[in-house]
Amino acid sequence: MFRAFAYALVPVFALAGCAGSQGGQPSTGDTRFIAGDGKVAIFPADGRKPAPAVDGAALDGSKVALAAGKGKVVVLNFWASWCAPCVAEAPVLKDVAAKTKGDGVEFIGVAFKDDKAAALAFERNHQPGYPSLYDQPGKVALAFQGTVPPAAIPSTLIIDREGRIAARALGAVKYTDLLNAVKTVSDERRSG
Repeated sequence: MFRAFAYALVPVFALAGCAGSQGGQPSTGDTRFIAGDGKVAIFPADGRKPAPAVDGAALDGSKVALAAGKGKVVVLNFWASWCAPCVAEAPVLKDVAAKTKGDGVEFIGVAFKDDKAAALAFERNHQPGYPSLYDQPGKVALAFQGTVPPAAIPSTLIIDREGRIAARALGAVKYTDLLNAVKTVSDERRSG
């Protein structure tokens, strides 16, 4: 029984542990970062779980709500300024967001367990063209427990037009993989 309970807590602590100790940044030698390969897994439509209600203040002070994207495909990317793979994938996300915006696709970032000044500097440097929720305590990521949790930094979730989690990538996504996944989910309404 204890073993089952301990295994159930691993994803929660792994996600919470990504942040490390000081100011939301991992300490030297911190091995709690979960690496992913960046591959996008698309889930069958009949088995998709609804995305939780996610809302809050963006880094720029505006209000952001996942529910506002209902009827659109929403790409939710969990990132942190201290995360090297997040820096590497920032241009990919920016380009795919710009390319798919006209197709009714919205991108939302989630600045996970980050120092606000560092997160703001990251946005100024990368100018993603979409808002990022400021989630220093990690509540947004924890809201996905029991559905399809992010489980790594960076992680990208694609929410379909019905508000269900359609795809997930753990680790830095590649341009073609993300673009193809977004287009596949976006085209579902047209074909179904």
